[in-house]
Amino acid sequence: MNPPSPAIVAQNAVRSLPRWIMLLLCAAYVLAGFVGREPWRDVDMAAFGYMQTLAHGEASWTLPLLDGLRPDAPGLLQYWLGAVALKLLPAGMPADLVVRLPFMLLLGLALLCTWHAVFSLARTPGAQPVAFAFGGEASPTDYARALADGGLLALLACLGLAQLAHETSHTLVQLSAVCAVFFAAAAMAWQPKLAAVAALLGLLAMALGGAPAMAMLLGAGAITVALSASQPRLPHRYSWAAWWLLCMAIAALSAWMLGQWGYRLINPWQQGKDWQSTARMLMWFSWPAWLLAVWALWRWRLQLRQPARHPHLAWPLWLWAVALFCTIFTLEGDRALILSLPAVAALAAFALPTFKRSLGALIDWLTLFFFTISAITIWVVWISVQTGFPAKPAENVQRLAVGFEPSFALFPFCVAVVATIAWLLLVTWRTRRHRAAIWKSLAVPAGGTVLGWVLLMTLWLPMLDYARSYAPHVAAVAHWVPRDVQCVGTLGFSQAQTAAFRFHTGWHLERGLPHASSAGCQWLVATPAAWSAIDTAPAAQWELVQAVARPTDRKDHLLVLRQRP
Repeated sequence: MNPPSPAIVAQNAVRSLPRWIMLLLCAAYVLAGFVGREPWRDVDMAAFGYMQTLAHGEASWTLPLLDGLRPDAPGLLQYWLGAVALKLLPAGMPADLVVRLPFMLLLGLALLCTWHAVFSLARTPGAQPVAFAFGGEASPTDYARALADGGLLALLACLGLAQLAHETSHTLVQLSAVCAVFFAAAAMAWQPKLAAVAALLGLLAMALGGAPAMAMLLGAGAITVALSASQPRLPHRYSWAAWWLLCMAIAALSAWMLGQWGYRLINPWQQGKDWQSTARMLMWFSWPAWLLAVWALWRWRLQLRQPARHPHLAWPLWLWAVALFCTIFTLEGDRALILSLPAVAALAAFALPTFKRSLGALIDWLTLFFFTISAITIWVVWISVQTGFPAKPAENVQRLAVGFEPSFALFPFCVAVVATIAWLLLVTWRTRRHRAAIWKSLAVPAGGTVLGWVLLMTLWLPMLDYARSYAPHVAAVAHWVPRDVQCVGTLGFSQAQTAAFRFHTGWHLERGLPHASSAGCQWLVATPAAWSAIDTAPAAQWELVQAVARPTDRKDHLLVLRQRP
């Protein structure tokens, strides 16, 4: 006998969110952070450099190299996507924008797959609400559509999604692949052909994106879902299990042939895992969706005793558990934790039909105050930087970003104004008396997160570019090198620094200390650590011109040296 469902939902509570609002919300979230900014430090800049080398034929597509250095980040697919975009799209377009276009599509795909995954899970028999004695309960399709809207809103509301999902890195490739696999296992009974394609492409993309082991774990979970499915609409369960095994084999073989298998697990108790930072990250990264997910597991706890009959709980819970394991036992915990967000959002959606009115109102008011205060803070700092009043925020900006010159751009300002007006309309709508929709408790968190991200990527974008890109530091270094210089040696540069100097200057970079007889490279840019390791005799052939500090970090220096006559 099936345990009673905790979901009590009437038909008038499953109105779907208007499609144009959902599309506009997703479009604003995707575009903000990809359009208009500089390549940012470290992972984003390094990936851009490898994409350029592949597109220009300077390295092998199976072994990307940047001045002889292999990538630190796992995966190959992210470099292939950017390089293909550079080859196919017109050369007149900005190269840094071109490489972001496929990643915009990946983020949109992740959002779409999450919606359809929740929609499919909500249609399973175990997820249905209680049937009323005299009728009037929500219809299965409308109920599933309303929960899918709630799941997508929960994903957009997660604070940790914003930055990492807007990088041209392996993280977004893995996230979109996880969402595809998540959808494939959820939709086997409802969209078999599309689910089969998503299973193959998702597992293959995960393997080529640097996570073949996680692809195998998710594939094993999907096989379990297929074999234990109790729905009568999945008659070919053994065929599905065989298909998942074949997809896993293709993904594993591809990763092995391309050298993507590697041991990346650590012992967190012996390798310096900061447990306080990890705890803080777990608290805020998927906030507020993880609170709703935990509530859903509690309210649906009777169904968890029979996971085979309730894949709407078991499948997201497995994905969440795998991502949490990787978060704890890998060095880059945040890049593993982001892969849990689709599952957390799905579980948060199943919390919605179990809410009491008082709990929904509490979530609304807490998130309303939080995001309103955040938006006001962003506007006050921007006004202070532009006008000097109030003075304190502008002084803080100048202290943190020495040399920053504020500028005004009309289009970003108009976008920020429109986003703020939309937020005020959302708040007005939410505070009015209206017919209740079960996704209403996530409308304010999702809208507030999108508002904050849009404001940061419009009003604060010049400040963020100044702080997070290499452009100011490169310009400060180039100031001490004559304009007619074509060749510059580099010493101790990381992949990201090499890519930044290649992108922001027209120099030909020669890695390592140039030979004394070299007539071309008579200038050298070195990190202090690398220069201090040079022997005395070679170092004597160079004289220090200037030690150039990064404007936002006075402890980060680059040394500009010139070869002695």
